[in-house]
Amino acid sequence: MIDRHGEALEMFARGTFIPAMPLALDADRRFDEAAQRRLVRYYLEAGAGGVAVAVHTTQFRIREAGLLEPVLRVAADEINRYEDETGRAIVRVAGACGPAEQAVKEAELARNIGYDAVLLSPGGLAGMGEEEHLARARSVAEILPVIGFYLQLAVGGRAFSYDYWRRLCEIENVVGVKCASFDRYSTVDVVRAAAFAGREVALYTGNDDNIVMDLLTPYQFTVDGETRVKRFVGGLLGHWAVCTRRAVEIFNELKQATQISPAYLRLAAEVTDFNSAVFDTRNDFRGCIAGVHEVLRRQGLLKGVWCLDPEEALSPGQAAEIDRVMGMYPNLCDEVER
Repeated sequence: MIDRHGEALEMFARGTFIPAMPLALDADRRFDEAAQRRLVRYYLEAGAGGVAVAVHTTQFRIREAGLLEPVLRVAADEINRYEDETGRAIVRVAGACGPAEQAVKEAELARNIGYDAVLLSPGGLAGMGEEEHLARARSVAEILPVIGFYLQLAVGGRAFSYDYWRRLCEIENVVGVKCASFDRYSTVDVVRAAAFAGREVALYTGNDDNIVMDLLTPYQFTVDGETRVKRFVGGLLGHWAVCTRRAVEIFNELKQATQISPAYLRLAAEVTDFNSAVFDTRNDFRGCIAGVHEVLRRQGLLKGVWCLDPEEALSPGQAAEIDRVMGMYPNLCDEVER
């Protein structure tokens, strides 16, 4: 019998393409299961190696809306269907958040549904110290493999020290770290910590402002005469939730690249500009989830940009910015079958 879970974790360790799944709602802001299944299928048929569910892009409010379990189950069921049809294992990542007791319960739910790993969010826990965050990670790691998460401050994250990341990476069953600090200094801290942790931890970029360069850069460190090289092996990104076919092609090309050409430098700037429009950086990311929905609406995958919070919508001028980047960078866009 094939060990699907083991195969998925091996793929995660090697590095793969994981979009952070948005939530499909209808005009009454109710869960649209058919649209959600269509969206998951789109990611899988586009070539994604995994799907992350119940994360920031899925909207943290799914918990208070009573949608955490239904959304996890629908995504897992659609992945099951795809795996049965193709024989290809897919990495299933479930988001977990809140204090340790809540995070453990969410990890148990994800395990029971068949997820492979937990992306452990620090969001909303600014009052917790680093020791408490480490203890929380150890508790969740007893349930499922853990992916640490450096969430940017603008959307509820907090700053962590190098020592925190070094100690997190030393925890047995921490299998990866998603770095989404949107900051070069803290990104280097995370990579250096993973390099010297004494065990293999896969690094995934979540730095939407630097996706291409994160994937191309070899980070080299020397301590006491010992030199180690570490790289980002994949990405777990809300940015990859849109125009996914083309993004998979770009990711596969970057994984094979042996040198950084001027074309890749240009591509890096284009991807960052595209992301800025979709994620609404001009307005401190207020329209980031609605921006993802808007591109998917234009692709024919979602019917509207509705979020659980009626106040969460496109910012003034954001649609025009999305017009601009989709017109300026057709090389970053794809179409879907209607």
